[in-house]
Amino acid sequence: MSTTSKKDQAPIRIGSRGSQLALWQANHILEALRSAGHAAEIEVIRTTGDRMQQPGFVPPADLDGKGIFIKEIEEALAEGRIDLAVHSLKDLPTKLSPRFTLAAIPKRADARDAWVCEPYWGLHTLPMGGRIGTTSPRRKAQILALRPDVHFVDVRGNIDTRLKKLAAGECDALVLAAAGLDRIGRTEWVHQRFSPDELCPAPGQGALAIETRSCSHVLDEARDLYVRQAVTELDDSETRFCVEAERITLDALGGGCSLPIGAHCIPDFGKWRMFAQVIAPDGESMVQIDTEASPSTDAETLGRWVAEDLKSKGALDLLASSIV
Repeated sequence: MSTTSKKDQAPIRIGSRGSQLALWQANHILEALRSAGHAAEIEVIRTTGDRMQQPGFVPPADLDGKGIFIKEIEEALAEGRIDLAVHSLKDLPTKLSPRFTLAAIPKRADARDAWVCEPYWGLHTLPMGGRIGTTSPRRKAQILALRPDVHFVDVRGNIDTRLKKLAAGECDALVLAAAGLDRIGRTEWVHQRFSPDELCPAPGQGALAIETRSCSHVLDEARDLYVRQAVTELDDSETRFCVEAERITLDALGGGCSLPIGAHCIPDFGKWRMFAQVIAPDGESMVQIDTEASPSTDAETLGRWVAEDLKSKGALDLLASSIV
């Protein structure tokens, strides 16, 4: 343990995007650190993903869509301008740079997807040909499996922007992560939360990730050790197991957020239960698994076993059909 006392340390600098949800998440971690006796402050960092949402933005030719909400934040972390970063875990790639580590994964919030609509209280009540606002290939495929008649509208931006577009009539309904809506108190139009066997959540959905510099990329040994120890107190072991199993399944399938893969792991009466799904873009074909594992099973073993079972059922063929 570091012998440097908390009161002798400069405030822990938390890097965050500037959206309402990102700031809620950063403040949530800030308050947890302060409650533990650590001084902390937030530094807002503008990312490529934020700039993409502004009118007239022209993305660079080499933009591959991976990490657009984290690139600049990780640069600030690597350079020592911040001490840690708070992310929505599902935004992080399954493999981090060796410079960084997931020092803590706090207890997960609601991992489900939510139906957001005022007049129609559930997906099944939406009129034929209704317009649903989402850009997620996973959600589109899963919804088509339930309602092949619906149409999709690309609705981008932060939660408030999407809700404003819904109110303006650009679409009839939205499907969004329940956790984000809960966190910023925008659940007035949420009338349905999909069970994982209806819309299987994205791996890591509902969880936060606290990213720090790794032991192999130390800038100030005493300082970095202090920060890692401070955030370790916020780690939830059950959540970490579940999201690691989900992310290992995703990685073993070679997938990312651009492919229709869902994975959801929970503790269930002393065992681990995991539901995972790969679905064709048109929703007409899918493979899925609902399995249990003993409490002695490690997350990597569970995640890889689930991925191999999905592959044996034809998941790779479905994923290949998703790549345009």
